[in-house]
Amino acid sequence: MPPALLALAIGAFGIGTTEFVIMGLLPEVATDFGVSIPMAGFLVTGYALGVVLGAPLMTVLGTRISRKRMLMLLMGLFIAGNLLSAVAPVFGVMLAGRVVASLAHGAFFGIGSVVAADLVAPEKKAGAIAMMFTGLTVANVVGVPLGTFVGQSIGWRVTFAIVAGLGVIGLAGIAKLVPDMPKVEGVRLRHELAAFRNAQVLLAMAMTVLGFGGVFAAITYITPMMTEVTGFADNSVTWLLVLFGLGMVGGNLVGGKFADRALMPILYVSLGALAVVLALFTLTAHSKFAAAVTIVLIGALGFATVPPLQKRVLDQAAGAPTLAGHRDPPLRVDLPDRLSRPRPSRARSGGSSRPGGPGCRRSSPR
Repeated sequence: MPPALLALAIGAFGIGTTEFVIMGLLPEVATDFGVSIPMAGFLVTGYALGVVLGAPLMTVLGTRISRKRMLMLLMGLFIAGNLLSAVAPVFGVMLAGRVVASLAHGAFFGIGSVVAADLVAPEKKAGAIAMMFTGLTVANVVGVPLGTFVGQSIGWRVTFAIVAGLGVIGLAGIAKLVPDMPKVEGVRLRHELAAFRNAQVLLAMAMTVLGFGGVFAAITYITPMMTEVTGFADNSVTWLLVLFGLGMVGGNLVGGKFADRALMPILYVSLGALAVVLALFTLTAHSKFAAAVTIVLIGALGFATVPPLQKRVLDQAAGAPTLAGHRDPPLRVDLPDRLSRPRPSRARSGGSSRPGGPGCRRSSPR
């Protein structure tokens, strides 16, 4: 494994932690700022909007500087946003911090996927992308539960300060380990945007929206469902999130392995099985054991689609690898989920919420 993939995974770990950790800290943040849980939920929506707006804006800048420098700039934004959240005196400032941090999200995974794919042989591209995204999924096993525990025990501001520290580590790793990759000549924003005229690109993105719409609609409500319907204690939700994260890690790695061999079959199997499991969740949510197993399966099947869908977009959008890579599943569903959800009936809530194209010449030696 090229050392640079480790640096990218560390950055992904930090981003994954800050994206999902708010899910377990909304009650504490709401209490501290004196706002309602639904109002605190805008910290989820604000992050999602920042990702949507930040990806194309950062892409414009990314076509003008080297990918390594762009990754470093993105991690700088991530650090600044989380520090702002950690010291925010009022709710509005924290919301601004969440937006600033989110500006790095889509562009990091898009550009990072390009870099990851360019570090390995063509037949190992999907595996390299999956390795980078392992940082994101491991964040749900370690970063999110630990961040939630710290936030509930010491204070949510400490959690965001620690997340900013993760950003510093990621920035240092990118600066040290990622090789210099000169800006690819001939890449223009209009060429990147032209990829969206390809129906296959749009279809792959639509599959992401629909598939992850179900995943995050369910996981957004994991706290009230597991405590009010299934009967788990409040402090058990952290361990349920660990199970979800473990499923994500396993699914991501399996999806990356099979995407290089049988891309469409793995998509058919994972998306079909995901639909069945989500439908069964209405029944299994009434049993503690069955609910726990279902949560693992949702994480595994949901994230098994990430590497193959990403590779399919890249294969179809050879002339626009950077912008086409900005299709992070969570960002596509956070906003509609937030707008359509009912007001929670209790003071607990949760919310959440990827690659070098064949047409690009290599910018660095192996």
